[in-house]
Amino acid sequence: MEKISQAFEKVKMNQAFEKVNVNQAFDKMKMLVGMEADNDDDEEAASSSSALQHQDSFMDDFNRNCTLSTKQSMLVFFHPIKFAITFTLGNLLSLGSTAFLIGPKRQVTMMLDPVRIYATAIYIASIIIALFCALYAHNKILTLLAIILEFGALVWYSLSYIPFARSMVSKIMLACFDTEF
Repeated sequence: MEKISQAFEKVKMNQAFEKVNVNQAFDKMKMLVGMEADNDDDEEAASSSSALQHQDSFMDDFNRNCTLSTKQSMLVFFHPIKFAITFTLGNLLSLGSTAFLIGPKRQVTMMLDPVRIYATAIYIASIIIALFCALYAHNKILTLLAIILEFGALVWYSLSYIPFARSMVSKIMLACFDTEF
């Protein structure tokens, strides 16, 4: 009989936990939309939530799991060789994944299209330079410069697939860095 009463208590706690979570979620959504949240169940929510563990919001989870921490972002400056190797391998994997999706023949023909032949050449050359600086030269400053070059080449290559994107970015950059007054 005691085990049955314990099982009922667990079910009641789970129901209270679910009710608090649902009410809190509705209140958060109302606040996001601009409505005022219902505060009539605050005492019940406070008493039941004090016994329950704190729940993180979606943005807390996203921020914790999908963004770089300070330690991870400083990897670029303190260990540029490791970052260059992983970044370059990631770029090669992304090229391989698009080749897998659209086929290697079509990938190569799209890369050698007259519109993006120079962007492709610079991008592939920057990949080779980054790997050379990281694996052969072991020079941190050269590797950091190669990472910056590779990132810029990746952006320019990616913009070549969007119509008029490169000309728009070029005009914006000229307008921002024009020194004539």
